[in-house]
Amino acid sequence: MDNAIAASLGAGSGINVSQLVSDLAAASRGPKVSRLNALTQQNQARISAVGQAKSDLDGLATSLAQLVSDGTLRSTATLSDDSVLAAAFAPGADPATLSASVEVVTLARAQSLVSGAVASRTAPIGQGPITLTTGGTSTPIIIGPGNDSIDGLADAINAAGAGVRASVVADTGGFRLILKGQTGAANGFSLSADPGADPALVGLVGGITVAQTARDAEVKIDGVSFSRSSNIIADLVPGMTLTLKKASPGVPVDIGASRPTDAIRLAIGDFVSVFNEMTTSIRAAVRLSGAGAGLRQLEGELQTVANSALTSHGSVGRLADIGVSTTREGVLVLDRAKLDRAIASDPGAVEALFNPKRDAAHTASSDPGLAGLLDGIRDRATQVNGVIDRAAKSLESRQRSLTESLAKIEAREAAYAVRLERQYGSLDSRVGTLRATQAYLDQQIEIWNNGNR
Repeated sequence: MDNAIAASLGAGSGINVSQLVSDLAAASRGPKVSRLNALTQQNQARISAVGQAKSDLDGLATSLAQLVSDGTLRSTATLSDDSVLAAAFAPGADPATLSASVEVVTLARAQSLVSGAVASRTAPIGQGPITLTTGGTSTPIIIGPGNDSIDGLADAINAAGAGVRASVVADTGGFRLILKGQTGAANGFSLSADPGADPALVGLVGGITVAQTARDAEVKIDGVSFSRSSNIIADLVPGMTLTLKKASPGVPVDIGASRPTDAIRLAIGDFVSVFNEMTTSIRAAVRLSGAGAGLRQLEGELQTVANSALTSHGSVGRLADIGVSTTREGVLVLDRAKLDRAIASDPGAVEALFNPKRDAAHTASSDPGLAGLLDGIRDRATQVNGVIDRAAKSLESRQRSLTESLAKIEAREAAYAVRLERQYGSLDSRVGTLRATQAYLDQQIEIWNNGNR
């Protein structure tokens, strides 16, 4: 019906009523829709700015944490023979105090036992109780109908959790049970059949032989002998972990250190540059977001980074101590001469800004390091109800509200256009009727006039 009205508009009056209705509807709809579209575009720009700020903050914190964790900014050990052992410094350790001479006399090794061969992995081996004894501790194991096979015996030993690993391997004579313990002389073990076990099980267990005995590692640190149950030793040289690779009696390995001073210089310069890019994006988000004081609070927190305590070191514990400062505009600048002086005078303290010491007195709270500080800022800002999270949710809610408002306006304006079509359609029809009446009257008057001549 409405389409029929619209199609016939102007037919009675001769006026372009259809165009008139279209113009009136557009005049009503246009300003309202334009205003909402402008508000929507502004809000989308705000959402984008907040998203970019979040991405930049997360990217800087993540990349710095990765740079620290992969050891790029940590001193590395130098060894006169790295085929004998490897050495690694603990975070925050001072390599200047950690040089050592290490002689690997023997490596620690684990005991291993091997059984005689059986024809099948699943054939019965006999049932009954057996005992696994490790380091003076006895663990009972039962072989019954459900695990009466060499595979079942291996599974039962593994399930016992006694520190002995069992496996079944094939060789030319059949299948053998291999048992291996942990390294160190104290971790020797034995397997024995208990009274009441089937003779076949007694024979299998009794035929197990020692393939290798357990022993401790023997090392000399600066000429002093030590023994340890593992080939990874972290308690002989404080701040250093040794990994023994092979025995080399009589040939000590000298351990020194190589500091990553060039990498630290580069990392600090890169940090300042990327940090400034990030603060620029956050400042842009502050200007656009309309999110209240939240993002301004984050901006203010970032401006304190240069003077925040990163370690509890007396003279070099902040970025400001190595030449990084904050300008009045809130960006970081680097005094490279001051950085060089700090590295020359106390390279370990500078390195600790990235790799803080960790012990009872040096915790993540007292010595967060630069990566830890940024992680904390990032996590607080992006966590649920953090400043960035609140800003993003507020803008997303605003976006939904604008979308709903636009839909309501479109619905109202569509209804208004329909009303206009009906009103002007009715008016056009009346005008057409009046014009027809006028034409009829004009015709009659002309007839009358002609008749009176």
